[in-house]
Amino acid sequence: MTNQQDTLFAEPGEHQGNFQFDSRVAGVFGDMIRRSVPGYTQIINTIGEIADRCVTPGSNVYDLGCSLGAATLAIRRKIEGRNAHIFAIDNSEPMLMRAEENLSAYVSDTKVFFQLADIRNQTFENASLVVLNFTLQFLPPNDRDTLLARIYQGLNPGGILVLSEKLKFEGGDIQALLDSLHLDFKRANGYSELEISQKRSAIENVLIPDTLEQHKTRLNQAGFIQADLWFQCFNFASMVAIK
Repeated sequence: MTNQQDTLFAEPGEHQGNFQFDSRVAGVFGDMIRRSVPGYTQIINTIGEIADRCVTPGSNVYDLGCSLGAATLAIRRKIEGRNAHIFAIDNSEPMLMRAEENLSAYVSDTKVFFQLADIRNQTFENASLVVLNFTLQFLPPNDRDTLLARIYQGLNPGGILVLSEKLKFEGGDIQALLDSLHLDFKRANGYSELEISQKRSAIENVLIPDTLEQHKTRLNQAGFIQADLWFQCFNFASMVAIK
């Protein structure tokens, strides 16, 4: 399957209703996220570097909300020969099918188990690395604490959680400035005002962001004493938390 250019919101009334990770989105998601999320490629590459440092022989890795498998692929490239297992989990069948096909194009001795499932029901064991790459923000806020607590319990000592999220800010002027810079980023990547407006309407009731302080508090309450920001560009950020 080839990745197509994202034109889902290019016509008036296109893709009305709440944003869904359906077959239409799956077909353009690679282009969509590259043009919408500043620093995405850097985040993916660094997840691979983090895996190289923390994935121990015989342990498990969980990529939660794996979408097209970009993080899974970056991880797998760095952990060859360690007899580790990767569990790539998503609740969108079209996304998971594309992820499986994307990874099948590369030869590896690291086993990847693709699972069509709700990550809120996932059990974690013998984990050296768990990745939530722009995934937690799509869960109902009341479910986020429970998931992080379960991840903490399933991580081995020294294990790492990578949490990437879109942030909101308490200061209205800061929020307005960073939103403006993000809009300019999308315009520079070829999105029209109509596309930007229609996608915002589709996703605003689905993607519910938290502040950085809320994330840190939630991670601390789950048990992570060491948790902090490693990357931020505008209103997009990634954190690492170490058990």
